[in-house]
Amino acid sequence: MAIYWILFIGIAVLSYLAQWNVKRKFEKYAKMPLDSVMTGKDVAEKMLHDNGIYDVTVKSTRGMLTDFYNPADKTVNLSEAVYGSNSVAAAAVAAHECGHALQHAQSYAPLKMRSAMVPVVQFSSNIVTWVLLAGILLINSFPQLLLMGIVLFAMTTLFSLITLPVEINASQRALVWLNRSGLTNISNHGAATDALKSAAYTYVVAALSSLATLIYYILIYTNRRS
Repeated sequence: MAIYWILFIGIAVLSYLAQWNVKRKFEKYAKMPLDSVMTGKDVAEKMLHDNGIYDVTVKSTRGMLTDFYNPADKTVNLSEAVYGSNSVAAAAVAAHECGHALQHAQSYAPLKMRSAMVPVVQFSSNIVTWVLLAGILLINSFPQLLLMGIVLFAMTTLFSLITLPVEINASQRALVWLNRSGLTNISNHGAATDALKSAAYTYVVAALSSLATLIYYILIYTNRRS
């Protein structure tokens, strides 16, 4: 188990560094204006319309780096620092979220799979901690409870793994469109790429963390009689 704890602490440090790096990169590239006067909202609407999507609404949402695409009501929700900002960071984030809208419109398989898992993952997330805790306490008398917790946690791990291609593909779509539309150029396209790659690392670390934790619980279950 000592090896696991070393791995767990290492992943926790990587997670902190990845989150810190995203924030640092966003603040850096938020100071780099686009050559055009377009805001994050304008960028999002242009990308949607350029791709023939007119039934998605671009909205402002509170918070920092709280941007997301909601397939349920077809809205691209941009944080305040992105919605009204004329910067490379805002353009990259807005285009990334519109990448999800394109995935939705084109029935991108990993996105459909992730969306289908949302209700199950929400249910699992609400109870999995308590099931795992009770399962560990009752490991010898009722091992099936821990096994149930492992199955529930495996669903959240699978969700994290499926999220990786969804996020990476959305960034690829965003960068291709930004370059093709001329909103980014040789002087700032690298900054947009750097910002989105930094964000992608957070999903990679989250998936690794979830996978490591799942393995830990499996080891507890398989070694329960050792």
